[in-house]
Amino acid sequence: MSGVMKRMGMLFRAKANKALDRAEDPRETLDYSYQKQLELLQKVRRGVADVATSRKRLELQLGQLQNQSGKLEDQGRKALALGREDLAREALSRRAALQQQVTDLETQHQTLQSEEEKLTLAAQRLQAKVDAFRTKKETIKATYTAAQAQTRIGEAFSGISEEMGDVGLAIQRAEDKTAQLQARAGAIDELMASGALDDPTGMAKDDIAAELDRLSGGTDVELELQRMKAELAGGSAQQQAIESGQAQGQQTQQPQQAPQAQQPQNQQQTPPDFGKH
Repeated sequence: MSGVMKRMGMLFRAKANKALDRAEDPRETLDYSYQKQLELLQKVRRGVADVATSRKRLELQLGQLQNQSGKLEDQGRKALALGREDLAREALSRRAALQQQVTDLETQHQTLQSEEEKLTLAAQRLQAKVDAFRTKKETIKATYTAAQAQTRIGEAFSGISEEMGDVGLAIQRAEDKTAQLQARAGAIDELMASGALDDPTGMAKDDIAAELDRLSGGTDVELELQRMKAELAGGSAQQQAIESGQAQGQQTQQPQQAPQAQQPQNQQQTPPDFGKH
């Protein structure tokens, strides 16, 4: 039972990993990483500000303690000048205790100042890394976007994309159905022409009638062709007869016109006989 559960767990993790890998967008991952780096940089900067604030507070406390130490020293001198050695001793004792506090605060101040310098340097380095990551991030995003667009264009041209694949399948199904319908229609025509299928409308003809119609159609065409040739031949003969008749009529008219042309000449050669009158 434990082996089955292990296999089921491994299968579930494999499926989940594959689903996450399919849903993951590198650009979104890069933006998320950049956002986390900005948040870390902001935390480092706040840490630097906190350390600087603590350092400044210690400096103020040191200033106050040094002022008190100087005041106690003045009081001890005055007491000693007035012959009050006991007061001078008390003032110097208080000054020694304040001096110990000043020494402790100075040690803390040096520690905080060192931490502040380290945090400041770390913030500067982190800022440089964040800036470099931002530039690299934008470059990777632009390259990924260009590669994704080029891949989609290539898939569209090659027809292997999901959208074009669906269109290609639809076209293939339409072509297959069209070819099937054409084959069925041709088969039905052949069966009806051979007489294997009867036409309920009575419009279909058997193969003998179809062959006779084809032969008669060819005979009609030949007869029509011969008739047209005869008409053309008859028209040519008639035209030749008309042309020959016109030529003969012109030859007949030319001799009749010659005497008419000579008659005025004869009348001019016979002068009138005026002497007989």
